[in-house]
Amino acid sequence: MFRNIYGLDLGTYELKVFDKKRDFIWKEKNIIARKDKEFLYAAGDEAWVMFEKSPDNIEVLFPMQNGVIARFHDMQCLLDNLLKKERPFSGGAEYLVAVPADVTEVEKRAFYDLVYHSSARAKSVRIVERGIADAIGFGVNVQRTEGILIVNMGGGSTDISVLCQGGMVMNRLLKLGGEHLDQAIQNLVRHHMGFLIGRRTAESLRQDFGIFEDVDCKEIDVTGRNLKTGIPKHRSIPVGMVRTALKEPLKECAAEIKAMFDRTPPVIRSAVEKNGICLTGGLANLKELSTYLQVSTGLKVRTCTRPELCVVEGLRTIIQDKRNYRELTYSLSDEGSRWLR
Repeated sequence: MFRNIYGLDLGTYELKVFDKKRDFIWKEKNIIARKDKEFLYAAGDEAWVMFEKSPDNIEVLFPMQNGVIARFHDMQCLLDNLLKKERPFSGGAEYLVAVPADVTEVEKRAFYDLVYHSSARAKSVRIVERGIADAIGFGVNVQRTEGILIVNMGGGSTDISVLCQGGMVMNRLLKLGGEHLDQAIQNLVRHHMGFLIGRRTAESLRQDFGIFEDVDCKEIDVTGRNLKTGIPKHRSIPVGMVRTALKEPLKECAAEIKAMFDRTPPVIRSAVEKNGICLTGGLANLKELSTYLQVSTGLKVRTCTRPELCVVEGLRTIIQDKRNYRELTYSLSDEGSRWLR
């Protein structure tokens, strides 16, 4: 009997799933809403609609923080809720989960336990390091490359990986992502204008203005709250203020990438210098980010059409070509030793 296989990329703000049986990728917001701090009110995309708009008795939460599971019970409730939807999950299926390399064994185990002990009734769960899946999804031949630098900039973290011939040489998980850029915008607007804007508004400003790309509109009118009067009102936010807010966190990220490159062994470093940086993750869609990193690090930067899907596309490739890629995965339990045979 055919047993289905799923690939899971659990991002801080979005959960992405590959379904082998249908050869299909779907995604859902990684967020839940609880009523009176106890009852699950909404999950996924339904909860995202309520973010920053919910009444006082409904709390909207992100179970993932900085690339790892911060609220295990809430994350399990979210996953169980999605399994009950029209998503075609089936009991007894096998799962491949992308996990950051630069985390503790306890944090890695949480990813495994989340799926294995959920209502999915998983037959087996295997792990692959996210940087490896990311590179495969980008189109890199990870088993033959002499050196590649993968930078995945997501909503809650940045995963920097140096790969060589199918192995992880170095990895660093930074607590720096889209939410931190948005918070920097919020803080600067509050400090200089006495005006409070929401995170979704800050995100829109970041996406509209970018880093240093020329734009026709020099300011955008947004809704917020005057901190002196407490009255909601409209104000114009200038492009210069947004880009000033982005400067420090992006500078920190570029410095970490350069430091990783400088610590790379000489032979691999020469290959990385030739191949450049593969930029992935949802934040890679930020206007002129690739140009900024290229100027800041001195390395050429490449990206792709849909960088936010690179990890789950890599999971798709590993699952569909099990003969060539199985050795890149591993199990945290003996029960998973029969996976993909």
